[in-house]
Amino acid sequence: QAQLVESGGGLVEAGGSLTLSCTASARTFNPYVFGWFRRAPGKEREFVAAISARGDDTYYQDSVRGRFTISRDNAKNTIYLQMSSLKPEDTAIYYCARYSGAPFGPTLATPDNYNYWGQGTQVTVSS
Repeated sequence: QAQLVESGGGLVEAGGSLTLSCTASARTFNPYVFGWFRRAPGKEREFVAAISARGDDTYYQDSVRGRFTISRDNAKNTIYLQMSSLKPEDTAIYYCARYSGAPFGPTLATPDNYNYWGQGTQVTVSS
């Protein structure tokens, strides 16, 4: 059973920054594509960003492109999501997940294409 553990969430003022981490076991981590999703109160889960197995390709939702950066450290079995210029609408529970699909493209945005999920970490952005 794969286990993904997110951390780094918290309360931040609008315009501030946070970095989320997602750590997995070595067997769970390589050589897989990983993504970040979020679920805001009363809304559906939505895609945020994804990163290729080697970390040389990334894919972002339009609303976070330029503000968020996804990265990975394969030696530490960890995925990161650096978030800057945060807005109140970024408030959500953030989840990391392991991609079960093949193409690195639009299918990354579909939650059903991910087979393992973490428990989530809360990010709250105050106005």
